Amino acid sequence: MEKLRFPKDFIFGTATAAYQIEGAYKEDEKGESIWDRFSHIPGNVAKMHNGDIACDHYHRYKEDVQLLKSLGIKSYRFSIAWPRIFPKGFGEINQKGIQFYRDLIDELIKNDIEPAITIYHWDLPQKLQDIGGWANPQVADYYVDYANLLFREFGDRVKTWITHNEPWVASYLGYALGVHAPGIKDMKMALLAAHNILLSHFKAVKAYRELEQDGQIGITLNLSTCYSNSADEEDIAAAHRSDGWNNRWFLDAALKGTYPEDMIKIFSDTNIMPELPKELFTEVFETSDFLGINYYTRQVVKNNSEAFIGAESVAMDNPKTEMGWEIYPQGLYDLLTRIHRDYGNIDLYITENGAAFNDMVNRDGKVEDENRLDYLYTHFAAALSAIEAGVPLKGYYIWSFMDNFEWAEGYEKRFGIVHVNYKTQERTIKKSAYWYKELIERSNK
Repeated sequence: MEKLRFPKDFIFGTATAAYQIEGAYKEDEKGESIWDRFSHIPGNVAKMHNGDIACDHYHRYKEDVQLLKSLGIKSYRFSIAWPRIFPKGFGEINQKGIQFYRDLIDELIKNDIEPAITIYHWDLPQKLQDIGGWANPQVADYYVDYANLLFREFGDRVKTWITHNEPWVASYLGYALGVHAPGIKDMKMALLAAHNILLSHFKAVKAYRELEQDGQIGITLNLSTCYSNSADEEDIAAAHRSDGWNNRWFLDAALKGTYPEDMIKIFSDTNIMPELPKELFTEVFETSDFLGINYYTRQVVKNNSEAFIGAESVAMDNPKTEMGWEIYPQGLYDLLTRIHRDYGNIDLYITENGAAFNDMVNRDGKVEDENRLDYLYTHFAAALSAIEAGVPLKGYYIWSFMDNFEWAEGYEKRFGIVHVNYKTQERTIKKSAYWYKELIERSNK
């Protein structure tokens, strides 16, 4: 295995999300989130798991920060739980919630770890879902009030802000397929929710700029390279449509302020396009300082007139993770170079990349996750190749710091580079984490 070496100023990080690790779901006056509600409804999450306790990070954050420090992690990406700050989504501020994140940020900085905050990672206050959730444009304005408060409270110490994590997932899985909170199945509502999330992103960027703080702000999109299953023209067209919905719909909106015309036509022809202002984002569009990219796998697509947008994914006979996702690092290289080519010289960060495997602590008290180590090595190698090809990739955050609540999969899938025993809350550093520590040390020399 060739030893990789990244530029000295490259940001090596790891990431988590509030609902997936914090626990303390009713503690210190925190309000109910849509995931609190959704996960307690039978049938929504594997084995009726929920995030009530999760990794108990709310009480163990100092121990967890020491683990980050021991691995040489330079930046920790975490999210803030909106209902921990505004229990109802707006109005009265919960000072205990503010204090928790202030203490976490201080602990990170004290240990030379740069905090990178995701403002919204899917845990909408339930009180806002009661008035329509992201399908209600008023929620976008409440979000800006929430973001503005975070900027004012933490902006003197936090220099990297991510407005939203994966609006495609929040809208499509939450409002169209119903497999994520809030569990709605309405494609037109999903497109409206996605639009309002994007509106809130632009408004939050504008609010941040008006404060003239010394930092950077962007958005994180989940993206997957789309390939045609054959050289057939219909399959090629299907792959382009799949790319349109999975990638271009959000890339074009976030980076250009427009939606792709071919997808507008498809959604309009199938009567799922919501009524939106003709000017779309022209009055609110703000350029981001960077784009965060979450990459896990690729899509191979063939034409199928019966499928959504006439595109059907084809399963490839290659190694897969526990999620059933094909392991394809070349897709990361292709994605990075494509974004640089099509969207210009914006700084890029890989804000999530990682894999779920069936990890166990062995008799020696170790977790020998060779499969994850190999996954990470090949994807880091692809990223390094992209840098060498001229892509302005500035950092890489492994998903995830530790095993956690994996949304609809509950605790059945382990993505962490640190193992968590959910009964005892004992943390065990995995072999992949030690490999990561060596990569960081080698690149910093």
